[in-house]
Amino acid sequence: MNALDSAATADPARPLLEIVSDVICPWCYIGKHRLARAFALANGAFDQIAVRWRPYELNPTLPRAGMDRRAYCVAKFGSLEYANELYARVAANAHTDGLPFDHERIARTPNTRTAHRLIELAGAHGCQNAVVDALFAAYFVDGRDIGELQVLLAIGTGAGLDREPLETALLAASGDLPIIAAEHAAHELGIDGVPAFVYHGRLLFVGAQSPQTIAAALTRALAKGR
Repeated sequence: MNALDSAATADPARPLLEIVSDVICPWCYIGKHRLARAFALANGAFDQIAVRWRPYELNPTLPRAGMDRRAYCVAKFGSLEYANELYARVAANAHTDGLPFDHERIARTPNTRTAHRLIELAGAHGCQNAVVDALFAAYFVDGRDIGELQVLLAIGTGAGLDREPLETALLAASGDLPIIAAEHAAHELGIDGVPAFVYHGRLLFVGAQSPQTIAAALTRALAKGR
């Protein structure tokens, strides 16, 4: 169990750090790794912090079935060549951090609404950090379609969730409502980019900052209290 696993509990008495992110955001993937390194740098000083992952959709209007990756890149970035340049820069940062990253394996850009539903469900069962890790790895390392139900069920059961109630919850008509509400709350805080780090309802900083910067920000926040 790493520091973030041990920190991710629902105890309301603990300081709360919420990370607003999308699982197809490469900087969120990198930012999660840097957050873990910041916890390691603190040598236990941050173990009192409860960490929760909150939803944000970079492409909320994307079809539920997702979109061909090449077509998506042309539509979003203007050309496949420019998109590849951007992702090459991200890949360089990931590799510098020791993170595997293979964007060329991604064949489809998914709608992430159901993936966020899985993350929320995992939070209620104490395995949110593991599920977020698995979603990032599935997308950025293995190139899997994390908008596809069977992929999400495999990730959820791999983290210890029971398949039948998980499938029922992911398919429930009302399941989108908490995601929509959480995203509305993020926009109310002025969040228009991710990853965003929120400490007790206040925006702390945005972006995949260095582990040292994250550690310093959390140290100041803990010293100030709520």
